[in-house]
Amino acid sequence: MTGWVILVDQPRDLPNAETPHKVITTSEYLARPRLFDMGRPKLVNLARSYAYQSKGYYASLLAEARGHRVVPTVETMLELREQKLYEHALPDLEDELNRCARRADFQPDGELKLLVCFGIARDQRFESFGRLLFDWFRCPALEIIVDQGEWLTIDRIRPRNITRLANGEAEFFRESLHNHTKREWRDPKARSVAKYDLAVLYDPNEKMAPSSAASIKHFARIADKLSVDVEPITKRQLAELAEFDGLFIRETTSIDNHTYRFARRAWQEGMPVIDDPISMIRCTNKVFLMELLQQNQVPTPPTVILAEDTDLAKAIDELGLPLVVKIPDGSFSRGVHKIESAAEFKRICDELFEETDLLLAQKFLPTEFDWRVGVLAGEPLFICQYRMARGHWQVVKYRADGSPREGGFRAFEIDQAPREVIETAVRAARPIGEGFYGVDLKQTDHGLIVMEVNDNPNLEHGIEDTVGKDEVWTRLLRWFIDRFEQ
Repeated sequence: MTGWVILVDQPRDLPNAETPHKVITTSEYLARPRLFDMGRPKLVNLARSYAYQSKGYYASLLAEARGHRVVPTVETMLELREQKLYEHALPDLEDELNRCARRADFQPDGELKLLVCFGIARDQRFESFGRLLFDWFRCPALEIIVDQGEWLTIDRIRPRNITRLANGEAEFFRESLHNHTKREWRDPKARSVAKYDLAVLYDPNEKMAPSSAASIKHFARIADKLSVDVEPITKRQLAELAEFDGLFIRETTSIDNHTYRFARRAWQEGMPVIDDPISMIRCTNKVFLMELLQQNQVPTPPTVILAEDTDLAKAIDELGLPLVVKIPDGSFSRGVHKIESAAEFKRICDELFEETDLLLAQKFLPTEFDWRVGVLAGEPLFICQYRMARGHWQVVKYRADGSPREGGFRAFEIDQAPREVIETAVRAARPIGEGFYGVDLKQTDHGLIVMEVNDNPNLEHGIEDTVGKDEVWTRLLRWFIDRFEQ
């Protein structure tokens, strides 16, 4: 990695003496395509204009074609042209804006203009708003014009021309630029070796993470041999995401938390990502997933979708008792209830309907174990049996204090596992996408049944890789490397 490069229209816009990074003009960058053949620089585009077909616009456009990482991207430039293109972000931004105002006991007084540079708000009362704004729009300098009242509303978001910063704003901008670019990516030895950077999103406090910190370290050791530098990142580092080449999400995904935003941002940046946002949408909602699998003739358990209390009697008639009721977006056995009676069914559903408009009722299919097949890009990656937790009907049983207890496991060589299990799992994963999935199956008296397809499957060193060893992790890395090189 060659470091940071600053693009300006005129050398006087940001003299080289004011930054430790290389400063070149947009004209020079546009005219010399081989200037950076030796690496993938991180570009900060400080052109005076980001208007369509301006030099600033073309600099970011060609940066993408050359495989260089650039702030802002053309997509960001276009989004900020008019409010209707960025209005999807306003509810989220205005919520945080008003949260900051309440916290600081902010009293509106005349026109309010906020300057945010690289996610840092000049008005420190709006610090968290500045970070969120940069999460949405990665632009060096933004001015936010706010309409004041009982509820602060955003009238306009627009890029600021750095040559027109005044009254201490230019100094604030330079400090913000310095803070944004001072982070070291890796030690000098690794910098000369690693060819690609892969971010791994994880939560160090998650108890049931799909991969533990120890497994991520194991993954990083294997990656180093393939010239890939793995760096664990947390939810606070969304603004840094585009400085990597790819993203591997290793914390439990959900559409309504930061994991989806990370996946969406990586997708928008053109980065290979596991899990991609489309796979997340398709897998995290069990109602959608059941419909999708059934449409593709994949065997699924007898299922009734519950929309209101009147559906309960129908479910009992069709499925019998006991049955299982699930919330649409549960994970790791959470939000899944075994129902023994009609009274219990109504009580549980009344509680769950407070959180969701739809529930899933399924026939209870007791088995001693579940099959889990890891599928990567349409090919089996690993296969395991997960046994039910002792004295329980699920793989994971939660104690009264919330701690999990799991059953045992057994890993299989792919060519020694039942062929029907492998083929059914691959068929189930096919309509989801070309990413990494965990397909859960039960072997019943009526044949194989696909219970669900997980977009964020467990991959733990010493469990899923017991048989495949390092080849499991290497194939995952090859998935990323192939896409980096494309």
